[in-house]
Parts: sequence; C-alpha cells; structure tokens
Amino acid sequence: MIVQYPRQALQFFAPAEAEGIDRRVKITPVRQEQLKPHLTDSFFELDVPLLLEWPDGRREALIFIVEHESDPGRFSITRLASYCLAVAEAMGTTRVIPVVIFMRDGRNIPRSITLGSDRKDYLHFEYIPCVLPQLQAMAHLTTDNVVTALLLPLMHYAREHRVTVYGEAVRSFFRLERNANRRRKYIDFIDIYADLDEDEQREYAERYTEEGAHMAGMRERFEQLGEQRGIQKGLLKGLEEGRREGRMEGREEGREEGIQLGEERRLRQMLAKLLSGRFGPLDAATEARLQNASLETLDHWSDRILTASTLDEVFRLQ
Repeated sequence: MIVQYPRQALQFFAPAEAEGIDRRVKITPVRQEQLKPHLTDSFFELDVPLLLEWPDGRREALIFIVEHESDPGRFSITRLASYCLAVAEAMGTTRVIPVVIFMRDGRNIPRSITLGSDRKDYLHFEYIPCVLPQLQAMAHLTTDNVVTALLLPLMHYAREHRVTVYGEAVRSFFRLERNANRRRKYIDFIDIYADLDEDEQREYAERYTEEGAHMAGMRERFEQLGEQRGIQKGLLKGLEEGRREGRMEGREEGREEGIQLGEERRLRQMLAKLLSGRFGPLDAATEARLQNASLETLDHWSDRILTASTLDEVFRLQ
C-alpha cells in the first residue's frame, strides 16, 4: 500500500514532515542493492526506504524509513536506530526521517533512546510513531486521503459504529480510487479488518445501497473469473466432465471470495488473492506455504502486505 500510494501514506503517517510534498516531488523506493554493502542480512527484514527528491532543487533530498509492526512487542528501537544510521551512511546523507506504523496498540512502546553517561548524552534517537488503534476512526470518515480510508477499520471506534466505519471507508475508497484493478486489489483490506458479522452485513447493504451494489458487481465478476479459471482446469481433465467440474470449482471459488467472514479459510483465500494481485501468479511452493500456515501467521502476513514491495518481504518476518 505504501509503495502504491507513497505520497498519501507519508501525508497520513507523518503529516508535519510531509507538508509541501506535492506531485512534483519524485518518490522512489531505495533498491536493496544500494544498501547491501552497508547492511547485514538481518536489516533486510525491515521495510524499503523511500527517497524523496525535488527536481527544482529547492530542497535537499529526504529519505523516509517507514517500518511496519504488527506486534508492538517485537519492536526494537535500537535495531531501528542502527538501520537508520546504516541507511544514512549508504546514501551519504543525514536527512533521514524514521516512521513506525503500529497495527496494534501496546504498553510501553519506546519512543526514544539516549546513549551516554551521567555526565553527558552522546546519542539521541527518536522516530515518528503512528499507533493506528489510538486514532479515532469517526474523526476521519470523510477523508480525502486514500490511505486513511483503507486504514479506517484499524483505528479505534465503538462496536456500534462498525458498520458506519466500514461503509464510509468503502465509500471514500471508491470516491478516491478510480482504477478498477487497484480497487479490486485493495478493497479486501477494508473487508478483512472490518470483519462484519452477518447482521452487520445486512445493515450495511440497507444503509449503503450504492456501494453495496458496486461491491456485489465486483464479486460477481470475481465469480465469473473464478468460473473461467475452473473451466480451464476442467478442460485439461477432459471435455464434458472437466467443464462440469470446472464450473463447480469456479463458482465456489468466486463465492468464497465474495463472502465477508473472518474465518481462517477466508483469510487464506483473501491473502492468496492479494498476493497474486500484487506480485503475479503464485507458484506451488507459495500456495503450499499458505495452506500450511497458522491463523496467527496468516494474520501477520496480511499485515505485511501493507508495506512489503516484494513477495519475499511479506514472508520475511513471522
């Protein structure tokens, strides 16, 4: 998501530092090959830095290091500080801004670290934290930022407001993102994290008729695509029998993509679709990895898609 919408992501996660970052600013993910001589292998488990350059030269280049943490207990501020220093050395700059996105709340998340003695402090490090569950979803319902819209279900809200948060997230996302492929790729983020039950799904369909109809149309197209894939598989098994099996398999696949349940099977299927949508068709080894993963691991991988720029990065931290 951050690679897809870097400007909007920085405006949401680090608004003060992102002020003045307009469309003229060039934003480029820093290639790992540029950093490898300066970093150990363990640092490549962190997220890809973003290089911001002003073509007119009115500002020096900036590097945003945006780290994502699904579990605050795993966060290491010393590791992040070391990574920032290594990136600064590799890129020959001190203009580095570290940002950490916490998907879940946690107690005693360290915000800064100072190294020194009783006499003097010699090194101080801090970062910009964005703890999503500490943000009030109801304050962002009419956002004009596509990243904010996608992350609304991860913010704080009362249970009775869940349908409203979900509905406004979908409405804002459809208003801000007109590209059909990106709509299909990212709408499942809202779906998975909102996790409406059956009663809430019915309430949503009644209150948000236009968005509900649009999503139903998308899911119908998913079902048709699933049926076509099933038919292609079936033809390999042999004409009529294969066609019959393919239709059944395809319809089932399409229906399963459309239902809004937070079960393990649904999360696995949604994750597979998100991965293939971002990184292309999945090979047999990746599909087997998804099938054998625990619910906790699947949940972590679904969080990683937010910031990962390659398939390896999704699976790197478990």
